[in-house]
Amino acid sequence: MKLFHSPGSCSQGIQMLLDVIGAPYELVVTELAKGAHRDPAYLSLNPKGKVPALMLPDGSVLTEFPVIAYWLARSFPEANLLPEGLDAEIRVMELTEHIVSGLHMRGSVFAMAPQKFLGDEAAKAELRKHGQEVIADGFQRLSDQLGDKEFLFGTFTITDAAAGYLLSWADRIGVERPPELDAYYERLTQLTGN
Repeated sequence: MKLFHSPGSCSQGIQMLLDVIGAPYELVVTELAKGAHRDPAYLSLNPKGKVPALMLPDGSVLTEFPVIAYWLARSFPEANLLPEGLDAEIRVMELTEHIVSGLHMRGSVFAMAPQKFLGDEAAKAELRKHGQEVIADGFQRLSDQLGDKEFLFGTFTITDAAAGYLLSWADRIGVERPPELDAYYERLTQLTGN
């Protein structure tokens, strides 16, 4: 497998999953800040021009964090990245999707890059504030979900990898993590070395 990854992006969550699984993979750095995702060679592999992208052993490419994470969990069941039973699995998928499409796309993106959407300084400040509010609420919900457990669903799942990349952005977003999420984030980084 090959993981197309940009340091500091959401692809670090997929790298975390690959490290936990322990399967061999090649890391291909695709730096978004340098525009590598717009390079014709990369676009020929991934026309969406974003990360993460995972090239499978057969040469096909998967994109989108929840899809790649689900594929890894199902392809490496011995890693126990999904709980047993449909109801429990759906709850993991539900929170993973909320982190990726809700907190990441409607919170952190607005907080970290309002200039991508607006030119007016006052409007950018308002959008940044909105994004920070979404993240602050999301961090509280994650804290509530975590409770006194080691991981969000008790054992490490694909949801923890999604939470890990989001929590790593707290300073860039401008929102403090609740102390219990600081300790949780520390556990995640120790688990994988990322």
